[in-house]
Amino acid sequence: MSLLEVKNLSVDFRTAHGNFRAVDNVSLTVEKSEVLAVVGESGSGKSVAMLAVMGLLPWTATITADIMAVDGQDMLNMRPKERRNIIGKDIAMIFQEPMTSLNPCFTVGFQLGEALQAHLKLSRREKKERIVNLLEQVGIPAPEKRLSSFPHQLSGGMNQRVMIAMAIACQPKLLIADEPTTALDVTIQAQIIDLLLKLQQDTGMALVLITHDMGVVAETAQRVSVQYAGQRIEMQDVKGLFSEPHHPYTQALLSALPERAVGKKLASIPGVVPGQFDRPAGCLFSPRCAYATSRCRSERPVAANAGFGSALCHYPLKGGSPEGHPGKDEAVA
Repeated sequence: MSLLEVKNLSVDFRTAHGNFRAVDNVSLTVEKSEVLAVVGESGSGKSVAMLAVMGLLPWTATITADIMAVDGQDMLNMRPKERRNIIGKDIAMIFQEPMTSLNPCFTVGFQLGEALQAHLKLSRREKKERIVNLLEQVGIPAPEKRLSSFPHQLSGGMNQRVMIAMAIACQPKLLIADEPTTALDVTIQAQIIDLLLKLQQDTGMALVLITHDMGVVAETAQRVSVQYAGQRIEMQDVKGLFSEPHHPYTQALLSALPERAVGKKLASIPGVVPGQFDRPAGCLFSPRCAYATSRCRSERPVAANAGFGSALCHYPLKGGSPEGHPGKDEAVA
């Protein structure tokens, strides 16, 4: 049994102009002690899908799924009180912006204590010792002195470490890290990623890493889920994804890496991710795909009929190459 199992998850938001589908029939699994990376451009539904699992979406969201379970527990039909016993304990999340996730009115020590108090029965002394140990574990110097600090008195990197300490406080089985290095400088980014991987290896928890950084994916993940416009368009192990991408979007993402443009012009993907009012009739990537055919523009690919590599494409690439792709000559013509 997978630690996290999600099958055909969809999330619709009610807006003044009608419903907007932010997540469209996404399925994924996470095994115990696994590191799964979820990649894609902004607007691809990565964060929304994980927030749906956590139960943190606003009332305007409608969530449907065939299965949404954590460690065998049905998160879709669970009562709010039962969910509160699991969120923060068995499954935890690190958010993008620590300065907006931490409460500016309370000290670091108080906020960490709240997380412990909600799930663990500790005395005041045990709770303080646990908080100090957590801050020390995530690499914050002089942790005893930081207990009385407010978020604005700490740097962005320090606040992110506090968020990590809060997330691992109850030793979760699954940790979701939603672009945990956003707005941090390069040196601090590397430190945060190294810290997360060390904690994952030390505790054996599973890690879902939402990121834009394909370099981080290559060095950390075991499997990769690629999302585009709310859909999961490809799922592969990390080695296979980098050596033989099957979806044109995955190939375009990898081609845009600076290290693959040595001596030539840096590649880019034209256009933008479709929104509520400009979704194409066929494949959602067809307006930006260099190999799109008339079939791609008029007919949606179906996951059940997808080719090898779980690519949601009418014509998955073979060997990571467009040679023999029916759209190659049509695109040139």
